[in-house]
Amino acid sequence: MPKAVRIHQVGGPEALVYEDVELAGPGPLEARVRHTAIGLNYIDTYHRSGLYPLAALPHGIGMEAAGVVEAIGSEVSSVKLGERVAYAAGPPGAYAEARNIAADRLVPLPEGIRDETAAAMMLKGMTVEFLVERCRPVAAGETVLFHAAAGGVGLIACQWLAARGVIVIGTVGSRAKAELARRHGCTHTVVYTEEDFPQRVRELTGGKGVPVVFDSVGRTTFQGSLDCLSPRGMLVAFGNASGKPEPFDMQLLAQKGSLYLTRPTLMTYTASREDLLASAHALFERVESGAVKIEIHERWPLRDAASAHRALEARATAGSTLLLP
Repeated sequence: MPKAVRIHQVGGPEALVYEDVELAGPGPLEARVRHTAIGLNYIDTYHRSGLYPLAALPHGIGMEAAGVVEAIGSEVSSVKLGERVAYAAGPPGAYAEARNIAADRLVPLPEGIRDETAAAMMLKGMTVEFLVERCRPVAAGETVLFHAAAGGVGLIACQWLAARGVIVIGTVGSRAKAELARRHGCTHTVVYTEEDFPQRVRELTGGKGVPVVFDSVGRTTFQGSLDCLSPRGMLVAFGNASGKPEPFDMQLLAQKGSLYLTRPTLMTYTASREDLLASAHALFERVESGAVKIEIHERWPLRDAASAHRALEARATAGSTLLLP
C-alpha cells in the first residue's frame, strides 16, 4: 500500500498523520499518478486547520505534485501511460506516494521542465499567471505592491513582472528576505517588521499610491493594503496567511477612492481544461526562456510534512519547498 499524509481531525501540524492508504484502480475518467515530487503551499495549512473545510475526514491534503502516469481509466484520452505530468488543482490529496486524480486536471510536462521544478512551480506559477495576466492585467511602467515578495508565489511574481517592465514594491519579513526579493526583480522592498508599509508605499509613489495590491497575507495587511491604493485601484486578496480579514463596511471602498476588491482563486481561473493548459503553457514558456527561474530552497521527506508545515507557518521558508515521497 502507498504511504500518504492525511488528517483525521483539523488542527496544527501535529494533525498530519503519515500512514498506509488503500488505493483502488482509477475510475473511468481518472489516472493514477506515482508522485516524484510534491509542492508545499500555504493553502495546505488552510485545509489542515479547517479554515478551508474538507468534504469529510480522514482526508489527504496537498494541491500540487509531479510524477508519472502509471494507470488510466477506460475513458481517458488526455494523458498516456508513462507520461510525465504535473497538476495544481483538484481535490486535496497530493501528500502521497501515489493517488488517483481526474485525468483532465493533469498537464503533460515538456522535456525542458524537470519533475522537481514542476512540483515547485505549478500552483505558485499559475497563480502568478492568472493574477497579473487575467485577474488584473498589469502593464509595463505600472507600479504594484506585492506582499510576501520573498515567498514561493512572490519570487515568481517579481521575476514575471520585472520581465514585463513593471515596478514592484514588495513587502518582506526580514532584511535577508529583502535581498532575496531584490535579486529576483523586486524594485523596492519594505521590511514590514521595521517600517509602516502604507506610509513607505506613499513615499515611493510620490503620495499617489499604487493601482493594484496583490495580498496573500490577509488579516494583518488588509486595511493597510487599502491605504496603499490610488483612486479606483484594486485590491486583489488571494490568500489568508495571517488569517481571514475582519468584516468591514463596504462604504470604506468609496471613502478611499472608489476602490475595487476581488477574492479570486486559481481553481476558478483554471476550471476549464482550455484555461488550465493555457495557464500552464504560459508558465512553461517563461521558465524555459529563463525569464523566470524556480528556486527550490528546501526539501523534506514526505514523512516529515508536519515539520515542513511548522517552518512554513513560522515564516522560516523562502521560495519553493518540496516534499519528497
